[in-house]
Amino acid sequence: MRMPTMTLVPNHLQDAKQLLTSDGFETNDIWYHGTSSALLSSIQGQGLKRSGDKALNQAAVSTMATIGNTYTESQEPVFLTQSKELAYYWAEQAVRNRSVRFEGNEEPVVLAINLSDKQRTKIKPDVGAASLLLMKTGEQFMVHLASIYERCGFGAPNIDLIKADRMDYLNKLGMAYINQDISLACIEVLTDDVECAVD
Repeated sequence: MRMPTMTLVPNHLQDAKQLLTSDGFETNDIWYHGTSSALLSSIQGQGLKRSGDKALNQAAVSTMATIGNTYTESQEPVFLTQSKELAYYWAEQAVRNRSVRFEGNEEPVVLAINLSDKQRTKIKPDVGAASLLLMKTGEQFMVHLASIYERCGFGAPNIDLIKADRMDYLNKLGMAYINQDISLACIEVLTDDVECAVD
């Protein structure tokens, strides 16, 4: 399935003009996570869990079993970004990935993550994204990212994915993670200029 490179971000999630500088995206106390509306009920019950899309993981297990291969789930961290706009992009990818396996009308959802000072020290640049960015999905993200930079009056980020400083993944690409579950108390859903607590 061919994915479009341009994403129409809702107005209330467009924050790149406020965050983007010549050094990349500024970081504040609030972080963001993009997901599908189909996963909200699970998040409302359990918070954000590492490797949280159990249905998609189970579908992969079933597919591999059907063709006679084994599939071992890896425990992925919770992926974060400092930009609502970038979180929306990844939310769209979550919806698109699920649409290959599941029918239904799912929508991109952006969650605001308000962590404690101690928790925020555990957020790391997602250097492991290098392998993703070298694939077609990553190429499309880089095209989308370049359009954001250009819209904000900056040149597209020039980054060597293999040799880049690890902080470039956070600052220039807006890619981070935390290797722990996030409790419901830290999560808010962003909708039309209104931040609604998940309760």
